[in-house]
Amino acid sequence: MANTETQSILVVGSGMSGLTAAIEAAEAGYDTCIVERNPYLGGRVNQLHHYFPKLCPPYCGLEINFRRIKQNPKIRFFTMAEVEKISGEEGDFEVTIRLNPRYVDEKCTCCGKCAEACTMEIENAFNYGMDKVKAAYLPHDMAFPMRYVLDPALVKSDEAQKIKDSCPYDAIDLDMAPRTVELKVGSIVWATGWKPYDANKLDMYGFGQYPDVITNVMMERLASWTGPTKGKIIRPSDGEAPETIAFVQCAGSRDENHLPFCSGICCLASMKQATYVREQYPDAKIYIFFIDIRATDRLEDFYNRVKEDENIQFFKGKVAKITQDENGKDLVLRVEDTTTEELREISADLVVLATGMQPNTSDTPLPIEVPYDDYGFVASQNARPGIYAAGCVRTPTFVSEVVQDGTAAALKAIQSVVRR
Repeated sequence: MANTETQSILVVGSGMSGLTAAIEAAEAGYDTCIVERNPYLGGRVNQLHHYFPKLCPPYCGLEINFRRIKQNPKIRFFTMAEVEKISGEEGDFEVTIRLNPRYVDEKCTCCGKCAEACTMEIENAFNYGMDKVKAAYLPHDMAFPMRYVLDPALVKSDEAQKIKDSCPYDAIDLDMAPRTVELKVGSIVWATGWKPYDANKLDMYGFGQYPDVITNVMMERLASWTGPTKGKIIRPSDGEAPETIAFVQCAGSRDENHLPFCSGICCLASMKQATYVREQYPDAKIYIFFIDIRATDRLEDFYNRVKEDENIQFFKGKVAKITQDENGKDLVLRVEDTTTEELREISADLVVLATGMQPNTSDTPLPIEVPYDDYGFVASQNARPGIYAAGCVRTPTFVSEVVQDGTAAALKAIQSVVRR
């Protein structure tokens, strides 16, 4: 008779590839456990305004997946959790998971009384630091699980007891401490995703120096109704509507000093964001500075639709430097027009840097030996017997492809436990 413990599957990461892998495996009849570092499931897809090329919101697909999780008793999940140790072999892995304290338990009803009582504010990581949030907070409006979190700084503060007393359901536990859980599983899907390349390293573009130089992930939050401006695209410096917007492609990508590879999605993401601007500001002028446009297969149609817009100019040339003009408002982009071989200076009042996708495994590798490529991606879907990489830890790609990748990893993980 099979050991039911080692017939189970562990999925690390709950972005679209991880969610897909876990749900597919569970719906095929296998016990599945999800481990997620954040206090919510869904990964970076939660932070998108729209998918391309259909330009639809991501919450539709996420909500369906969350319902499938809630309805399936074979899926359990840990949030605010990290895998510390993996030992063993295919069919018989032992895994140590660290659970970090949330300070709010399952009795939470999301009434918001703790946030109302809280005066301490912290930087809102969900909005990439563009605003602040109470230190007793719901991670975002559609969070799953729908439960508040207390920041550790609040728990250590003088107002901690006041926050605890404000909860009518006694859901706050100020003494909650880190703990570990030991699991035995048959196979593992590693789907810890990606992070945007750190634009602070791009000195020539003035990110962090000029407030109106933002990144593509920040632009998604500006456009979102759940974002810091409730969906209004504005200049961060003064709250005014931008009149000229520049999208700078390959910001740090295809560059031996930063990310040497192409992430494959940035061109299309910028085109998508250009449609956000055009919807809000029909008269705005938009530049997209590019080396090459990467829009393959059916996505070529999306590129052609965007290119037809007379207010969107595709400019072939790599931006060398961004400075601020004397009036302290406009940004000046120095760029070579590679079609005419002329150096030009073009002004814009909002600049969006299309930073690439850096795998989280580049600085947080698996706690067991697997091969990586030169850029920190897991070198193969079959990382080692019984451990399978899925999504953007394996290769940079977009949502529909990571869903397929998650399904493939689920099948591999099932095959591992069946072989035992």
